[in-house]
Amino acid sequence: MAVKIRLRRMGAKKRPFYRLVAADSRSPRDGKFIETLGTYNPLDGSIDIKEEETLKRLRTGAIPTNTARNILSKAGILEKFHNEKRGK
Repeated sequence: MAVKIRLRRMGAKKRPFYRLVAADSRSPRDGKFIETLGTYNPLDGSIDIKEEETLKRLRTGAIPTNTARNILSKAGILEKFHNEKRGK
């Protein structure tokens, strides 16, 4: 089972916000997911991510989508993951 970290769209029409979730790559965008890792609101730019759970998923091989990768970079999670991977 390939796990991806991706966005799940929530909210009303014209007022979106997204949940960052770990999901099986075969499940639909708004379908079944394994774990909620955080939220992203594009209207005010707020990012709220559960750091430890996200790092745990990255350590076990979850692959973020391009958009999720950008959000994780802005939050500083990917930098911590790469430093941890290199042993710094």
